[in-house]
Amino acid sequence: MASGGSEKQPKYQRIANALKAAIESGEYRPGDRLPGENDLMETYEVARMTARQALGVLQSEGIAEARKGAGVFVRDFKPLRRRGIQRLAQEQWGSGRSIWSADIENRALVVDQVEVTEEGAPEHVAGVLGVEPGEATCVRSRRFVLDGKPVLLSTSYLPASLVAGTAITEEDTGPGGTYARLAEIGAKPVHFREEIRSRMPTMSETSRLSLAAGTPVILVCRTAFADGGQPVEVNEMTLDAASYVLEYDFDA
Repeated sequence: MASGGSEKQPKYQRIANALKAAIESGEYRPGDRLPGENDLMETYEVARMTARQALGVLQSEGIAEARKGAGVFVRDFKPLRRRGIQRLAQEQWGSGRSIWSADIENRALVVDQVEVTEEGAPEHVAGVLGVEPGEATCVRSRRFVLDGKPVLLSTSYLPASLVAGTAITEEDTGPGGTYARLAEIGAKPVHFREEIRSRMPTMSETSRLSLAAGTPVILVCRTAFADGGQPVEVNEMTLDAASYVLEYDFDA
């Protein structure tokens, strides 16, 4: 009888699998230091590069993180469950709550690197908003940091003529955020569309999201529509793939 498929795996993958099994069993708990390269070399009788690759697998999968000068540790971060439908319900932002409140429970969320500018609409955004390329748009850029870990970059585009004079053009949009302010000016979102892709991050994204080597990003592009199908916002989001579970719960 042929041996199990695991025997055909590279040595580094077998070591990585053993470490993952030890983490799942509770032998190594969140925040614990994993065996170092020297330990793995001795235990498994492998070269340093093989030991390094094994630890690299855990880092690239978001299970472990390297701390300079200290070693590799089991990641002490609970992935964020992004409830794609519930978070956009009108009862969230319509009652003055942030749409993030559907996701984060009692966890600490900080929004930083906030910039609000007026810029010409990029061609791909103009096509979605139904405006001419280069037409003035209000651009809102920010970073979301959960429990001290950057998890998402967000850039929203809204027609400048629509939101002029509202809190949407300010850093703090107030209770309920952008969608509550749109409702106040008669442009209440009634429908959303999200498109999801993934790729490897740019250098800037790696830096701003503090990504471990080999970690991909998830791209979510959301368009908000008011009555009559009028697009009122395009929001381009970049998510740390290792920090998220995307959940979509709906009836058949």
